[in-house]
Amino acid sequence: MIRYTIKLSQEEVKDLRSIISKGSHTSQAFRSAYILLNCDEGDYSDKVTNEQISKVLKVGMRTIDRVKKKFIEEGFEAVLERRLSSRVYDIKIDGDVEAKLIKLCCSEPPAGFARWSLRLLADKMVELQYVDSISYVSVGNVLKKTNVSLGK
Repeated sequence: MIRYTIKLSQEEVKDLRSIISKGSHTSQAFRSAYILLNCDEGDYSDKVTNEQISKVLKVGMRTIDRVKKKFIEEGFEAVLERRLSSRVYDIKIDGDVEAKLIKLCCSEPPAGFARWSLRLLADKMVELQYVDSISYVSVGNVLKKTNVSLGK
């Protein structure tokens, strides 16, 4: 396993201490600040072992290693900020499908049902081949966004 050695500058130590002592920051920023301050082998702090940090902060050894690695490879700011998600979400419901859903919602419910349910609408949209697949939660979100009530 690669051993990362953290040596903070005086300015970085000052910034980390200010994060800990004041302001509103994410819990990840607080945790990373504490880990970096305790792992510092520079002239401005006392080094503490990973086991001691783990016990005091109630974090795993891998978490400490990940914070150290991120600091060395990506820099000071990257450790304190959350990385944005790189996942790309496919949009299943566009304006055309939304219009078809609302039209379906306003139509008569199937035989044996007093009104449309979200699950019935989702199943019917797949059956009519408006979409390949859709969850009832997505149907509910569209109807909520457009202020369409299933009860009326």
